[in-house]
This record gives sequence, C-alpha cells and structure tokens, in this order.
Amino acid sequence: MNKPDQEADISHSDVDLTNCDREAIHIPGMIQSFGVLISVTPDWIINHASTNAWKLFGDDEIDIVGQPFTDVFDQNTVHAIRSRLQMLSGPDMVDRIFGLKINGSGSSYNVALHNSGRSIVLEFEKMDVAETQEFNGYVRPMIERISRAKTIEQLCDMAARQVKALTGLDRVMIYRFAPDDSGEVIAEALQSGMEPFLGLNYPASDIPKQARAMYTRNLLRVIADVEDEGIEIRPTLSPEGEPLDLSMSTTRAVSPIHLEYLSNMGVHASMSISILRRGKLWGLIACHHKTPKIVPYQVRTAAELFAQLFSFVLDQKQSDLEREEVVRAQILHDQIMAQLAEDSSIGKNFDTIVEAIKGVIPYDGVAGWINGEFRSLGRTPTKDEFLALVPFLNTTAVSQIYATKCISKKHAAASEYADRAAGMLVLPVSRTPRDYLVLFRQEIAKSVKWAGNPEKPVTLGKNGARLTPRKSFEAWQQIVRDECADWTEGQVRAAEALRITLMEVVMRMSDQTIRERLQFEGQQELLIAELNHRVRNILNLIKGLVSQSQDGQQDVATFTAVLGGRIHALARAHDQITRKNWTPASLHELITTETKAHLGDQAERLTINGPDALLKPEAFSSMALVIHELMTNSAKYGALSGPAGGVTVEVAQGDDDGLALCWTEEGGPPVEVPKRRGFGTTIIERSVPFELQGKAEIRYQRGGVEATFFVPKIHIEHFAERPVEIVETKAPVSEKSFDYRNILVVEDNMIIALDAEMMLSEMGASHVVIAPSVNSALEALEGNQIDFALLDVNLGNETSLPVAEALQAKNIPFAFSTGYGEQSAVASRFPNAAVIQKPYDSDSLKAGITG
Repeated sequence: MNKPDQEADISHSDVDLTNCDREAIHIPGMIQSFGVLISVTPDWIINHASTNAWKLFGDDEIDIVGQPFTDVFDQNTVHAIRSRLQMLSGPDMVDRIFGLKINGSGSSYNVALHNSGRSIVLEFEKMDVAETQEFNGYVRPMIERISRAKTIEQLCDMAARQVKALTGLDRVMIYRFAPDDSGEVIAEALQSGMEPFLGLNYPASDIPKQARAMYTRNLLRVIADVEDEGIEIRPTLSPEGEPLDLSMSTTRAVSPIHLEYLSNMGVHASMSISILRRGKLWGLIACHHKTPKIVPYQVRTAAELFAQLFSFVLDQKQSDLEREEVVRAQILHDQIMAQLAEDSSIGKNFDTIVEAIKGVIPYDGVAGWINGEFRSLGRTPTKDEFLALVPFLNTTAVSQIYATKCISKKHAAASEYADRAAGMLVLPVSRTPRDYLVLFRQEIAKSVKWAGNPEKPVTLGKNGARLTPRKSFEAWQQIVRDECADWTEGQVRAAEALRITLMEVVMRMSDQTIRERLQFEGQQELLIAELNHRVRNILNLIKGLVSQSQDGQQDVATFTAVLGGRIHALARAHDQITRKNWTPASLHELITTETKAHLGDQAERLTINGPDALLKPEAFSSMALVIHELMTNSAKYGALSGPAGGVTVEVAQGDDDGLALCWTEEGGPPVEVPKRRGFGTTIIERSVPFELQGKAEIRYQRGGVEATFFVPKIHIEHFAERPVEIVETKAPVSEKSFDYRNILVVEDNMIIALDAEMMLSEMGASHVVIAPSVNSALEALEGNQIDFALLDVNLGNETSLPVAEALQAKNIPFAFSTGYGEQSAVASRFPNAAVIQKPYDSDSLKAGITG
C-alpha cells in the first residue's frame, strides 16, 4: 500500500509527539549524497559545507570551511553565482544555474541558490551528459493538453499521466486535501502490474502542520535513494548554537521515519510537488519509483514549472465552476421571481419554489415551517419529528445558511429517521417567528477506503520514543452511516443566494388588505427591524466617530454635542415610518423633528400653518430628505442662521387632493443666488418631481428663500385638521445616581464600544472592560469584578443572550442595547433588564442603566 510523498506519518493520539515534528520535516545537518552543499555569509566567507564538498575541486580533500569565498572559487564562478543571487527577490525564492563549470574544470554542475537566514545556500549537483536536452520546452504543450480538460477529475488524470511521461517514475498520483485536511488520491498513472491506489483516503494527522507549512514554501522535494545514509554538514551548529535551516533545500536529508515508511512499501525513490491554489495547499503531485533514481535536474525543474502552471489552470477551472454556480443561482432567482405574483408568499407558492430549487441544489426532500404551518415534499422527517428539531434550528445563526451532512451528531433523535433525512441544508427566511425552508438528503451508506486503519496508523518501535510508520499497507475499509452526500461549497453559496431571493419574495408581499397584512406581519416586522437595526447602527457609528475625534477643546465639544443631537433627530424621523410597521406618517411631526434637531429650544422660530398630511412611506422618505436639506441650508446660510430670522411653512390641500407646501424664510441675511449648485440644492429641486412625479420650485428672494412643492394625491393617505400628536422619544435625564464602578461592555463594533466606554467613564465608572464576542465576555466575567453590564443584543453571527444568562446566574444587573425595536425577544425573556435604543447618548444611556 502506497501513499503520497509525506514527510512523516504522525497520527497516533496515544504517542508522545514531543520533538517529533522537527525530525519529521528534515534532519538538521545532513544532506543526500547526490548533492554537495556550501553555505556562505553575505561577506562571502564560507560558513557551512557538506563533507563531500572537496570533491568539487579534485581528488584531495580540502577543508574549505572558514575560507574566503573568492579563494575557493575562480572569478568566473564567483561572477555567475553573484549575478544569480541578485535575482533572489523573496525569502523563499530559489534560483538555478544549469551547466556551470567550476574553477575551469571539465565537469559541469547544476546549482541551486537560496537564502537561509543570514546565510546563502548553494547546492551543487554534477550534471550528467544526458542532461543537455532542454525539458522546459515540454511544459507548454503539456499545459495546452490539460487546458482542454472539462472537469477537475479529467484535468488531474491528464496531469498525472503527463508528469509520469516526463519523469519516467513508476507511479504518479494527484492527492487532494479535503476541508478537514484529510486527503484522497483522485488521479493516478502507474506502470502496468502495480497495485492501483486511486480512491484511497488518508487521515489529516498523517501530515503534521509543520510539514504542510513547508509544502507551501518549498514546492519540490526529492528522495533519490531511501537507503542513502546522507552526508554531514560541518560545522553542525552555528556559533549561536543553531543548525543551518535547510527548509528550502532540495538535497536536504529526510526523516528516517519517512524513509522507513517508503522502504516498508517497496519504494526506493520519491518526488513530490506541491499544488497551491491562491497561496493555500490544495494537494500534491506525489511520485514513487521502485528502484533508486535521481530525476535529472532539468526534468525536475520542468516538472516544478508544470506544477506551478497546473495550479493556475486548476484555479481557472474551479473559478469557472464557481461562476457557473453563480449563474445557475441567478437563473433560479429570476425563475422564482418571474413565476410569483407581486402579492405572493412563500407558503402559497411552496411547491413552485421547491421544484425550482431542485435544478440547482439536489435534495431528497424539503420541509417548510412558515407562519407556524408545516409543509413537506419528498423524504423528510414527520411533522412531530420536525417540531422536535426546531429548537435546535433556533440555536443557529439567524441570517446565515446552516449545513450538516449528519443531523444526528447535533440532534441525537435524528438517527431514527436517517434513512429518510440524514443531512440538511437550512435556509432561515424570517427572524421572529423563526421560519425555515429546509432541504434534506437521505443516508448514503458508503465505504471509505483508508490507507490502513486511520484509528491506529502507527506503533512504537525501534526508533524508541519516536514514531514508527505502518508496516502493513492493506486498505482498511470503514462503513460510514447516518450521513448524506456532502453539501458542496457551490451548493451552500447557491443556498445563500436563494435565501436572499426568498427574502425578496417576502419584501414583495403586498399590504393591500388587512388579512394579508396580518398573514405576513412576521415577515414585514423582520424586514423593518433589520432595516431599522442597520440604519441605527450606522448612525451610532457616525456619532461615535465624531465623539472619538474631539480634541478636548470647548468649541469642538460643543460642535460634537450639536452634531450628536442632529443624528438623534434623524434617527427619530426614521422611527416615524418604522415604529408602526411602515404605515403613513405625519408631515407635521417630520418638520417638527427636523426643527428640534437644528434649533433645540428655539424651535418656535419655525411656524407651521394648515392641516397635517399623512404621507405614505415612499413619499415620507423623499420629503424627509427635502425638509432636512431646506432646514440645514437655512440654519447655515438663511433665516435660521441669525438670531432674528424665522421660517413659515404653509400646508394646504390642493384642488385635486394633493399636498401643497410653501416654505418661506424672512428676517435673515440678504439672499443671493448661489454661484454653485450643490448636491443639497439638487435634492430640493429634483426629489419631488423625479421620485413622486410632483412639482418643486425654489426662489432666492432678497428677503429670504422661498420654495413651493406639490405632491400628488397618490402619495397622501389623508389630511387631518389638527396635527397628529407627537410623542417625544428622547429619554429623560435620570435623577438617580450612578453607582456602578466596574462595567462590562459587550459590543462587536469597536467605535461604538469606545464611545460607550467614554460615556460610562464620564458618568463615574472607574473600570470598563470591552468584549467583542460571547466567549471574550464570559472570560471577562470570570477574571474581573463586574458591577453592571451593557450588552449589544446582536454580535454578528451570535447574540449576547448566553452572557445575559451568565449575568443573571451571578445576580449582576445588566441592560441591552439594540438597533431593533422595543418588541425584541429579550424584553420578554429578561423582563428586569432595560432595553436601550441605538443610537444612544449619555442621557439615554444613564436613564436606561439607572432606571
């Protein structure tokens, strides 16, 4: 039984691996006898040399260690080597010289050069007369052939056959690593009569991490003869007591464990070349030969070049497959969206949606849990079995795909129905309540062939405390149960795209009737809460950035306070259309909110006359931006920029029941027509005509700016004679004292966390601990005295609820901060904890903490 060219076979968990890994990579101070090694320091003094280095210069042994480099080599040799050293641009780069004649001798040598710490390592191999052929020319037609491959498997099969033809080695395998670092032989070319190893698997522990790291650095490794005793490098250690680092050396010696391993399987020569994809180790081209063999220098170089180009072709093929998956996902999106009506729901179109999915993501059954209703098709758990699974589903991330090929590892009861549903791909389509579309695959009992028993691959032997490789290479077969076929990366990506498509279906649902609103209320609240959460976080981030930028000067602090107030006013304006599930909102409240943001206690300088108008959400968003720009311009340059100016807003119901609004400024500085039309002016003049098909006009009168707008009746819900009552949402300043000194802040946004730390310190906290995740927060609880905690509900892929449970168990008070609405689930689960809305300032934070 064979396996790819691995540096060691270390996988038995019961064996002490202390100091094994270094030997598993190479033997310090030794090289293989087919090469000659000389090391020099940058000042060209010989530093290390193999004991056979004297053979380069004749029959008499010459001790060259410690001699000046220019005394050992002639001028032409020194010039050639120095010229190539100039080309070593990277720490792991190796350059080569072919057919170099040393000191005018008749023999030619192939030389490899690389940097090793402060040393420059030169490796010499005597050039055979037969090596005059140029093998690099073979690489281009080899690459052209494999480029015609249609699949990854076909590509690897062609590559294995061509490397075998190039090198003349008995067996060439393409070995691919799985995501769990186990490996499989996926292609093989071998001499007739040899036992095939195609399809064999190897556990991840067969190749230590150190060896994998070196495979990524040093792409080519060669063993000419497993019985080679090697040649010593002298001195063994540097003056600092360190051996020469031979990680990038071609002729370096190999671990005796690995040599014994090869010998046990009847292999006497070996070569392996790393296959990298985007800088990561994808696999190996592993070659073995039944007799000792030195692969010619130029052949090795050509094989290494082929492997590098093969990596590019492989990456291109895999990228093409990934792009095809993206295209299929887009086609699925278009297909689903084209088949559904504007007011369609997932529940009403369950069969249509799941049938379309099957063309992109194969499955054996699919179940839906939508608005408390169970739907299924194909081989799935029963309703009762699915309901028992739902609590586990509720522990997964809210807005991410979850995939597993073995449900029973997470939910033991699933083993009872593995024949119907062994694995699942979960698509969450709502937050509250948690609704799902779940794809199931049935059990696929399969035989995995391992290169020996993966549970006990090695035993202790003649190497003492070291590991001894397996002596039996018979295939060991394992039957895998309760698992389905793997969910591929492409299928998971397609599922994520599908999740977004389903979210878009939810967004398209109409609210034309009360019955439909009630039916889809959960999905609408999810979308509104998600939008509100994101906007609040962005606003809070902006406020935090401004606060953290202050330099301590009074005018800057005043500016920060004013700007913070504006941000809070904008957040309240956004709440107007979200707090009642995206229903029409008051124009008077919009104008009043903007006025308070800019004028504060002088809000009476703006007068509103006429009835109130309830604007539909689309019109409200556009008018909010227009009013904001008018108010900002007036506060900066117009009537509100001075102490005596004022603004009058006239609201009227037009003849066709549309909205007529007139903005008039007076008492401010003289007005001149602006020389430059900024973005704000463009918003004022074009938003209403372009987005609402209305009219807008702005006039720069000497006494003040005047603007008139007309919004068609289609955007008006109705008019009210009296303004809608405005509920002040600003938290009152707490009169209670702040008694907490040691506070834990759990927040995954660094700027927001720093802003909270600053506010709490100003309130009197002496020690604030910041934790960005659940794990770090729990660690902080164990290692610090905590009097109070402020918890951000949503921490990216997790929530802070486990932290809240730990605090509750320790009787430590805490409060939640969130961008979601007050209907957040935490309010009912932890009724004693305050919920502080984002963005918050010092007053609202103190009020939330002190109650």
